[in-house]
Amino acid sequence: MIIPIRCMSCGKPIAHLYEEFIERSKSEPKKKVLDDLGLDRYCCRAVFMGHVELIDTIMQFKKS
Repeated sequence: MIIPIRCMSCGKPIAHLYEEFIERSKSEPKKKVLDDLGLDRYCCRAVFMGHVELIDTIMQFKKS
């Protein structure tokens, strides 16, 4: 859905980095982008790598 504001494990603010991660990961390897953004901990990397954007799919269904 929406990327969490903070990492759920360590509490580091990460939401402000997500847009840049998406744009840069289209043309660069994800490892390099995560390193450049300063996401060194595996918990923060897992949030970015495991995130699935579902908002467009959910918006297709009407609320009844």
